[in-house]
Amino acid sequence: MGLESQQMQGTNGRFRRILIFFGLTILQIIVVDLFLTRIPILGGQIRATRPRRLRNFARNFRQLAIEMGGVMIKLGQFLSSRVDVLPAEITDELLDLQDEVPPVPTPLMFTILAQELGDWRSKFAAIDEEPLAAASLGQAYRAWLPAADGSAELGETVVIKVQRPNIEETVRIDLAALQVVAHWLMRYRPIARRANIPQLMDEFAVTLWDELDYESEADNAERFQAMYAENPAIQIPHVYRELSTKRVIVLEDVTAIKLTDSAAMEAAGIDPHRVADLLLDVYFRQVFIEAFFHADPHPGNLFVKPMGENKGDGKRPFRLVFIDFGMVGHVPDLVGENLSIVLISVTQRDSYRLTQAYQNLGFFLPGADLERITEAQAVLLDRIWGRNLLELANPDPDELHELGKEFRDVFYEFPFQIPQDFIYLGRAIGMVSGLVSLLNPEINPWYHLEKFGEELVKSQGGRAWSKTLVLEVLRPYLQIPSQLTSVLTNLERGTLKVHTVADHETTRRLNRMDKKIGQLSWSILGAAGIISATLVYLKKKE
Repeated sequence: MGLESQQMQGTNGRFRRILIFFGLTILQIIVVDLFLTRIPILGGQIRATRPRRLRNFARNFRQLAIEMGGVMIKLGQFLSSRVDVLPAEITDELLDLQDEVPPVPTPLMFTILAQELGDWRSKFAAIDEEPLAAASLGQAYRAWLPAADGSAELGETVVIKVQRPNIEETVRIDLAALQVVAHWLMRYRPIARRANIPQLMDEFAVTLWDELDYESEADNAERFQAMYAENPAIQIPHVYRELSTKRVIVLEDVTAIKLTDSAAMEAAGIDPHRVADLLLDVYFRQVFIEAFFHADPHPGNLFVKPMGENKGDGKRPFRLVFIDFGMVGHVPDLVGENLSIVLISVTQRDSYRLTQAYQNLGFFLPGADLERITEAQAVLLDRIWGRNLLELANPDPDELHELGKEFRDVFYEFPFQIPQDFIYLGRAIGMVSGLVSLLNPEINPWYHLEKFGEELVKSQGGRAWSKTLVLEVLRPYLQIPSQLTSVLTNLERGTLKVHTVADHETTRRLNRMDKKIGQLSWSILGAAGIISATLVYLKKKE
C-alpha cells in the first residue's frame, strides 16, 4: 500500500472513529435517558445510575483523547470549562486532562525542522534528541546556540517547539467530524436551548488555528515581554525570530521550579505565600488593565526562578516565569456600562442591579426567572463576602443544602450560560484560583481586591471613571445603608420565599449544585469584585 493510500485510510479512520464514539453515546442517551427512564419502577433505578454513566462517558472520552491526540485533547480542555452546558460529572473528569501524548519519533520531527529552517544543524551547536515534552500539536526540544565568540563552546540554551507532521490535516479532519456531531446534538432540545453547539465549535476552531500559528505565538510572547519590560519580578522568554516560522518557534530556556512544587520553593528560600500574592496581582493586571491575558495558566506553563542569595528566611527574591503563549485572551470592554454596574452592585451587594447587569451581559438564558435569581444572588453575596479561597472552593454542604431548599427552582433549572467572550477568561480565572489556593489555602481574596483597587487608582492605571458613575457609587451612601435598603425592599415585595420540599432526587441534585456554584458563581462574582475594589477606593476618597 502506498504512502498516499495509508494517509487516506488514516484520515477516514479518524473521521469514522470520532463519529462512531459520539454516535454511540448519543444513541445511549436516547435509549436510556429518554425512553427507559419513563418505565415505572425501572425508570427510577436507571435515573439513579445517571451520574455513574456520565462519569464513564467522560473517562472513555478522556481515553479517546489521549489515544488520538490532536484536537481531542484540546476539546476535552475546552469542555471542562463549560459548566453551564455540561453536567459536573463530565467537567470534573476532564478538568485535569493534560496535553501530554506519546512522542513522535525524533527523526520525523527533525524532518519538519529541516523543511522550515533548511540546514538547521548549522544554526544550533547541539540539540538534545530526547523531547522535553510531547503535546497534541507539537514537541519541544532543548538545544544550544553557537557560542557568541565563535568558539567550540556551547552558547545560550534554548527550547525549540516543532509542530507534529501533518497536524494541520489532522485538525481539519477532527474539526469536520466534530461539526457533524455538533449538528446532531442540536436536535436534542435540552442542549439546544442552552447553547449553539455549532457556534461553540466555530469559536473552538478559531482558537485552535491560532495555537497552530507559531508566528502568532511569537507575537504574543513579545507583547508580554513589552508589558513586563520594567518589572523584574516577571520573566518572559526571549523569542529568536530569525529561527522561528509558522511551524517552528525558538525561545529562551527559562525552565525553573514548577509553580506547584512548594517544597522546592521553600528549600530555595522562597515563601509560597508570596508567590500566590504575586500570581494574583499579575492576573489582575493582565485582565483588568492590559485586557490581554495568558489563557492557559496550567502548572506546566508557570515557573518560579530564585534570584539573589538564599538567607533561609523565606524572603529570597524570585521571578514568576511564563511560557507557552499559544492561547491568549483578549478581554471585552470591562469598563462598559453594564460591567460598571456589576462592579457597583457587588460593592454595595445590590442583587437587583447585579441581576440586570448580568442579563445585559448575556449570562442568563431566555425566560430565566430574574426575580428568583435576584433573591438567590442576594443570599450568595452576603455569604461569600470575606471568605478565603479555600472556603469559596469548598462550600459547606449543609449551607448548600439550605440554599438548595430555599432556591430549588433556580438551581434545578440552572438558567445560566457563559457568554462567548467570557469562556476563556472564566477558565483562566478558575485555573489561577486553583493554583493560588494550592500555594496558600488561607489567602483572603477580598483583601487583595481592595489592595489592588487602591494601587490601580494611585497608579492611574485604570481608565477614568465618569462623574455619573462616581455618583452612582456614592448615592446609596448618601441616603440609607444599601443592605437596609435591600432588606426593606424584600419585605415590601414579600419575595423571601422558602421552599422545603425535599426528596432523594433533591439531595442528588444538590450534590451536583455545589460544583456548579463553585465553578461558575464564585468565579463570576470574584471577577466582578476585583474591579469593584477600585470603586470602593474612589468612594473613600470623596
